[in-house]
Amino acid sequence: MSFTGFPEAALDFYDDLEIDNSRVFWEANRDVYRDAVAAPMTALVADLEDEFGEAKVFRPYRDVRFSKDKTPYKTHQGAFVAVAPATGYYVQIGAPGVRVGAGFYHAEPERLAFLRRAIDDDLYGAELEKLVESLRRRGWAIEGDRLKTAPRGWAKDHPRIDLLRHRSLIVDRDYGFDEIIHSSALVDEIRKHWRQTRPLLDWFVQHGG
Repeated sequence: MSFTGFPEAALDFYDDLEIDNSRVFWEANRDVYRDAVAAPMTALVADLEDEFGEAKVFRPYRDVRFSKDKTPYKTHQGAFVAVAPATGYYVQIGAPGVRVGAGFYHAEPERLAFLRRAIDDDLYGAELEKLVESLRRRGWAIEGDRLKTAPRGWAKDHPRIDLLRHRSLIVDRDYGFDEIIHSSALVDEIRKHWRQTRPLLDWFVQHGG
């Protein structure tokens, strides 16, 4: 089945789930989740698989074992295409609409050390700066977990200190409720935007050890 768009029912489902995140609500609306959320998301990533690879469509259930928040269900549906550990392309739908992203969301200490050494390098670090700035100019937001100060062993006045402070680095953009999310045209829109991020992901893969 090819992707034809997310129906309005998908947005309504997550609006309601944010108000009533309970098993009772979920069981009463399980068919809505299956037909309006899960099936379109599966079709969407299948249409992108030829170029980007197979996606993992995440389960809708939260892992509450170590969380103070015991609400059982995620308030968005995400899918992720990995190109390296914790690195790849992302798409999700929730009450605020649809958004896409790319980058690395986690790095073990050894991998982070490799990345920071590459950022420190005048050639490779400058290359990353240009990639990030180019994406910013194209409308991508630069996100990720960052230290409040310089990482241990690095000078606070390093010319690329803002990049060195990142423990994860993600670029994302929000389609919100744009009409395109309700049509098959969303496939080509995501394809275009994920392509823009490919050089950034290539940099992470090349320099992540």
